Amino acid sequence: MNHAALVLLGLALAGWMLVAGRLWLAGRQALARAQGMQGMLARLARMVEENPAQLLVVHADGRLEGSARLAGWLGLEQLPPLLERLDNTPGQGLAPAQLASLREAMGASQRSSRPFRLTLTPPGGQRTLVLRGSQADPQVAPAGAMQIWVFDNSESAQALARLQVDAARARGDFSALVGLIEAAPMPMWFRGQDGALRLVNSAYVAAVGGESAAQVVTDGVELVEPIDGQTPAQVALGAAGRGEAVERLVSATIDGQRRAMRVNDLPLGAEGIAGYAVDVEDMEELARSLRAFREAQRSMLDLLSAGVAQFDAGRRLNFANQPFQRLLALKPADVPVGQGFERLLDLAREGGRVPELRDYPAWRRERARWFAHNGAQEEAWPLSDGTHLRVVAQPMPDGGLLLIVEDRTETLRIAAMRDTLLRTRTATFDSLFEAVAVFAPDGRMQLWNRRFASAWGLESELLDSHPHIGDLLKAVAPGLAQAEEARALGDVVRAATLDRRQTEARLKLADGRVLEFAGVPLPDGNGLLTVLDITDAQKAEAALRERNAALAEADRLKTRFLANMSYEFRTPLTSITGFAELLQAGLGGELSEGGREYVAAILASSARLAEQIENVLDLSQSEAGLLPMAAEAIDLFPFITAIAGDRSARLGEKHLSLDLRGDRSAGQVRGDPRRLGKAVGHLIDNAIAASPEGARIRLDLVTLRQGPGPGGGRIRIIIADQGPGMDSAMLARALGGLKPDDEPGEGALERRQGLGLPLASQLIEAHGGTLDIHSRPGAGTQAIIELPRL
Repeated sequence: MNHAALVLLGLALAGWMLVAGRLWLAGRQALARAQGMQGMLARLARMVEENPAQLLVVHADGRLEGSARLAGWLGLEQLPPLLERLDNTPGQGLAPAQLASLREAMGASQRSSRPFRLTLTPPGGQRTLVLRGSQADPQVAPAGAMQIWVFDNSESAQALARLQVDAARARGDFSALVGLIEAAPMPMWFRGQDGALRLVNSAYVAAVGGESAAQVVTDGVELVEPIDGQTPAQVALGAAGRGEAVERLVSATIDGQRRAMRVNDLPLGAEGIAGYAVDVEDMEELARSLRAFREAQRSMLDLLSAGVAQFDAGRRLNFANQPFQRLLALKPADVPVGQGFERLLDLAREGGRVPELRDYPAWRRERARWFAHNGAQEEAWPLSDGTHLRVVAQPMPDGGLLLIVEDRTETLRIAAMRDTLLRTRTATFDSLFEAVAVFAPDGRMQLWNRRFASAWGLESELLDSHPHIGDLLKAVAPGLAQAEEARALGDVVRAATLDRRQTEARLKLADGRVLEFAGVPLPDGNGLLTVLDITDAQKAEAALRERNAALAEADRLKTRFLANMSYEFRTPLTSITGFAELLQAGLGGELSEGGREYVAAILASSARLAEQIENVLDLSQSEAGLLPMAAEAIDLFPFITAIAGDRSARLGEKHLSLDLRGDRSAGQVRGDPRRLGKAVGHLIDNAIAASPEGARIRLDLVTLRQGPGPGGGRIRIIIADQGPGMDSAMLARALGGLKPDDEPGEGALERRQGLGLPLASQLIEAHGGTLDIHSRPGAGTQAIIELPRL
């Protein structure tokens, strides 16, 4: 090979080397560009993978192109090759209806060349996918294909759903709040940052008397007047400036009435200031009433005899009335408001007003537990000075305590006295001779004595059961002579307990006894039944009635006998007197001196006997009520003077003087002169007979009183002697017609001295007057006659 060929070969090799170097460089560059493109494609693919939007290409023949991430969004492991297979797997991919909607949207987009938007929620997951589709760019996919960008809008959809729910709730709350504010019975308003009204409710409008809310807001009508130069708007702006709510109690005119209002201004940040007003007039009135009631209650508690103290939940004293301080020996300085409960017990102990205790601290701690008890606690405190205190601790609902102290010393003393009285009553009942029982208004027996059971023949067991009156009557009826008469006992008990009147009755028992019983109403509403066995008294009464009937018959026989015998005695006495007068006149011949004396004695005895017969006749007729009486006007002074003059001879025989005191002003009386003269004459004769020689007899006429008429009044006639007088026994015998000196002894007979005093008494009483005899041994006797004056 020649040198040129070598040179050419070298040149050729050099050219190939140069070309190869250039090719290598070009390859290196192409490799670098390819690697750069590959890296960029990888980055683009990664970016596509990480992109929130995933591309889905649907070819004209239905083939699908998409990423595995998109398949995961659809709930698939990988995309199916064809569009119609997206709904083949239940619970994955798209639902048939969703796939139909997608096909319809793609068809409409292909026909109109307009993009579409579709939101789907695959059934296999909880994602919300937003599909934005349009015809594919030829550089992306062949003609007729659709490119669909799929966005995972789950978080945004959930957030939007939450926001929609919150918005709906907020709208509802706002509507409810507006309705609540509008329907609120209290005035409410809202102010802007400038303090002007922007919103008011209907209660505000009604309170200020506005036409509407708009008119009130437009006119700026305020509910509250300015106070201390500050308007309500200024107060609200001040609250907004301080950033805190302001509450104040003011007065406002509502419906023409002045009302107390509690006004609140509430800053709401940059929005403005809200406000509302609460009508507290009723609460203020209640507070005033409560204060007045509390003062009245405390004034009333000061008037109680029981001590009352009030403690709060902190065991501090709120109030103590005067009796509380007195009963516990506390000074006013010891009971200030706020004094502790334990300290008060200490002060009471220092004054000796708590019981003597061995362990006082433990006792005080137990008393302090009263505040925690659920119910009232009651204790008796016997003190060293003999006082007995009753202490009641009543826990209050607010945790406080109401302490009541009452002095029961007098009550216990009265209770002891009552027990003693009850025992005394029981002993008295049992020792009574009568049978007694006490019945309540309901008819039940309360008390009885032992004689009650024996009187009716009842068992003690029956009485111990406090039987009803109906049961008692059933037990008593068999022992009665007539069982149906038992209702009389029930009537007496009923009248005493219910009718409150006293009645009495008697029953005869089957054994012959007679029981008399009476019902007496008692002051306590009960009735007292007293039962007395009057069997012996009935027998004695029957005997006395028989004897009285016999005596009455004997007295009538005596009266008739005396009347008849008086007439029978008068006839022969008249004959004797007539014959004696004839003898004294000498018709039977001249009598000797002795004969004349005998005739005079016969006449004197006949006159005396006639007088006695007349007295017996008058007395018997008076006792029988058959005494004939004349009715004449008698001038008393001359009448008495004449009677005294008729006794002048007897007065002279005993050398007696008679002082007649009176005059014609004494007046007149109406009566029978003969019988009234006989009565007065008997009394003067008794005075003459009782007076010793040389004594003085006083005869006085006294007008006691004048009546309203020309006559009227009474006249007293006094006949007084200076005789030996009589004691009460002798005076009684004299008034009975016996001689005062006739003391009946053993075997002696009582002798009548005449019927002077009994007859005089009956004659004076027949004239409407009275006769009183006063006599004392050694002081003489006075006979006092009182007669009605004409």
